[in-house]
Amino acid sequence: MLTEEVVLDSMRHIVDPDLGRDIVSLGFIKDLKIADGDVSFLVQLTTPACPVKEKFREACQSAVGSLPGVKSVKVQLGAMAPKQRGPETNTLEQVDAIIAVSSCKGGVGKSTVAAHLARAIQREGHKVGLLDVDIYGPSIPTLFRTQQPEVYMREQLIQPVIVDGLKTMSLGYLIGDKPAVMRGPMVSNYTLQILRQTEWGKLDYLIIDLPPGTGDIQLTLVQQASIDGAIIVTTPQALSLVDVARGILMFERVDVPVLGIVENMAYFECDNCSKKHYIFGSSTASLKERFGLSTLAQLPVLPGVSETATRASGADIPAFAALAENLHREIGKRRMAGDRKPELAPERGRILVTWPDGVQSRIANKALRVSCQCALCVNEFSGQPMLDPAAVPDDISVEAIQPLGNYAVSITWSDGHSSGIFSWDHLRKLSGIKN
Repeated sequence: MLTEEVVLDSMRHIVDPDLGRDIVSLGFIKDLKIADGDVSFLVQLTTPACPVKEKFREACQSAVGSLPGVKSVKVQLGAMAPKQRGPETNTLEQVDAIIAVSSCKGGVGKSTVAAHLARAIQREGHKVGLLDVDIYGPSIPTLFRTQQPEVYMREQLIQPVIVDGLKTMSLGYLIGDKPAVMRGPMVSNYTLQILRQTEWGKLDYLIIDLPPGTGDIQLTLVQQASIDGAIIVTTPQALSLVDVARGILMFERVDVPVLGIVENMAYFECDNCSKKHYIFGSSTASLKERFGLSTLAQLPVLPGVSETATRASGADIPAFAALAENLHREIGKRRMAGDRKPELAPERGRILVTWPDGVQSRIANKALRVSCQCALCVNEFSGQPMLDPAAVPDDISVEAIQPLGNYAVSITWSDGHSSGIFSWDHLRKLSGIKN
């Protein structure tokens, strides 16, 4: 007999590759109806930009369609409701996901990455907006060759400048080439005004190109925009990686999950040998170990990369297409992650870790402090420790513990060290627990 249980059981082998569970136990199947052999249901995905949604549709149709007594199968695809925005930002209420692109340090190519990411998502067929809120050095007008566009208001709302199908807005559109000579409070007012008063309409993604740094402007923006997640752009070198740690702490303190890291200008390919030459050394593994975050993309040094951001048509750069797909996956994982993460409590001379499954482990303070992988404790090029274990007091204690989303924890020690970020995988390794 064709029952709801039989239909659901037929799809339990369809596993979400990012979440590692089947779509039935994840609760993706909604509104299941069976009538005279006609079966219909909704597959509610984590995000409308899910990169495997068509594979899910085909797998569901095949599984249910092969059941005895099934005449037809109708599979609809949907997505979870977007994050609720505050009433002060009602122009963003039709935006499914808001992503902040941050660098915490200037000169690493953040704006170019933001522009190419927006174009890559647009080429997938999604509706995308790009907001540039760097009032001291707006880049979008130059990147998109829109230095003096006609900006107008309709019903007290700023209309975005559409560049080849991409909705854009920049403070550079409003102030032109004049230098922005203004103090912090005025800058915050300008940025909030452009955020709240631009009429974005319905978007799958709004990419916000943040100013570099971790100051008041950045904090105000990420709080007011109800951002779904942040990407940190860096180059894999010591100075930039120190700022990555600061950026992670900034976002986590205002409850914005960091989705991953983008290594820009990571390598170049030689014309003669086609070999990848890593300018600062290949640090993907060390970044994962250090911050507990995935590297969403390693972007090469490419001639004319800024020029290609102006066009929506044409072939995409593979590295940026991969970045867009990895972003979709991280958004989906974060929306399903919940709050299950280890709990840490300081004890005398050690830290007690209680894992989500109830297992407890204890790590000696000195062993954890000596294992720090931050740029002050490990040589960026050789990967060798620079911290002398003998320099760490035997009685070192924990001053503060700050969980960082579902991936790591930041610890402030009694010796004044506070830049160490310890991933859950790192803590498991020290505890002798297999992943």
